[in-house]
Amino acid sequence: MRSVVGSSFGLPESFVTLDQPAPVPGAGEVRIRIGATALGYVDGLIIRGHYQLRPSLPYVPGGEIAGTVDAVGPGVTSAHEGDRVVTWQLGGGLAEWIVVSASDLDFVEPSLSLPVAAAMLVDYQTAHYALFEQGRVSAGDRMLVLGASGGVASAAIQLAVQAGAHVIAAASTEDKRNAALSLGARSAFDYTLPDWRDALKALAPGGAVDVVLDPVGGDTFEPAFRSLAKGGRYLVVGFAAGRIPALSVNLALVKNAVLFGVDIRHFLATQPERARRVRDALFSLVARGRLKEPSMIIFSLDQAQEALAATMLRGRSGKIVVVPSLLG
Repeated sequence: MRSVVGSSFGLPESFVTLDQPAPVPGAGEVRIRIGATALGYVDGLIIRGHYQLRPSLPYVPGGEIAGTVDAVGPGVTSAHEGDRVVTWQLGGGLAEWIVVSASDLDFVEPSLSLPVAAAMLVDYQTAHYALFEQGRVSAGDRMLVLGASGGVASAAIQLAVQAGAHVIAAASTEDKRNAALSLGARSAFDYTLPDWRDALKALAPGGAVDVVLDPVGGDTFEPAFRSLAKGGRYLVVGFAAGRIPALSVNLALVKNAVLFGVDIRHFLATQPERARRVRDALFSLVARGRLKEPSMIIFSLDQAQEALAATMLRGRSGKIVVVPSLLG
């Protein structure tokens, strides 16, 4: 089989396509013929050795995987050949096959394409966890979404709107702002401008927001925290700006506000059955058109280096998805 392998961490060029034997499932395992693997900012950090978790080498990137079961190991009764499935692993997705534990699978209904399932697997669940497990978003909340064109942010806009929140989107280009408005945001503004807090005050009822969803970090963090109303909730999702900011804790005191970390892996590890129910519900909502499919940028496996490089591009719009079947 073809797989993209790195023997050291570094730039995308460190990861090359190799021919390797197809894996064989052992007891309790299944083999998946990969139909699509989604990549995110975390994958860009992992391949560079900059992520908090460092996998062992050699390493095959890509953990958001969708495909079809084509072999089952001894003792597996929960999955069968032909099942359409998704799984989230630490890596292994930039390949034609992968072997995983049968307990790590979720099933994909026929009306949902494999690329869509891979693209929404982590982002949509992270958005749901941020909003409803951590942020307790409810009807009437005023919510600011930073970096509103990103995968988690785009899902969060839709989920918050469905919950009855008043969503204000912040994005760097007109196209991204229009995309956020199409997802249901009430208004949008350019947060790269030096006076963006004035724009937010004019758009937010009462001049402040109850919740901030922040996948960006960097220089926007402190002014966004200052924009919270009393008792506000600030949801830290990631640091796409590339810099981890700091906060003077007196601001939390003055605002009587709460800073929440959004660690989706903790939710999956501590409440696996609840997390599975949420995933199933989110897949169903997209399959039935109640939520929009994620925007995607499709690459083939032989474009893996280009796909990995794109994970670090702030200007991209859409989830990066590698589809091995595009190979000629």
